Amino acid sequence: MLGDITTQEVDVVVNAANSTLAGGGGVDGAVHRAAGARELHAACAELGGCATGDVKATDGFALPARWIVHAVGPVYRDGNRGEPELLASCYRRSLEVAEELGARSIAFPAISTGIYGYPVADAARIAVETLRDATTEVELARLVAFDRTTHGHYVRLLGD
Repeated sequence: MLGDITTQEVDVVVNAANSTLAGGGGVDGAVHRAAGARELHAACAELGGCATGDVKATDGFALPARWIVHAVGPVYRDGNRGEPELLASCYRRSLEVAEELGARSIAFPAISTGIYGYPVADAARIAVETLRDATTEVELARLVAFDRTTHGHYVRLLGD
């Protein structure tokens, strides 16, 4: 869907985070502001950072979502340095952690496509393929695009 990840009424919202989990720009900054920057920053500080391709969870604080899963996507260089595998891992690990939390619904932003420079078409393909191949108890996985270009890629891929 085309929309704002911070307004999604799901059990889990995925945040496109950096490895320090300290907040930043783009999706990360929007999630921190909407959730309550002070509370979320304090919760993230207790987690001690997160490796690229992995995720960590916090409360959702002021978001409609009960939890936030912070996914650290790869910085895109040339696609030959493990970036596709690391990006796919973000989607898989987000579902795994959501399931561990007992979540039934999850909303994903386009991880790594902002300042991390992942080509949108490639990132959308990885997201859709990874979610389609996943075995999970999560009943709803929503891809939330902030812009029409990303949304168009999702629509094309999901229409297959």
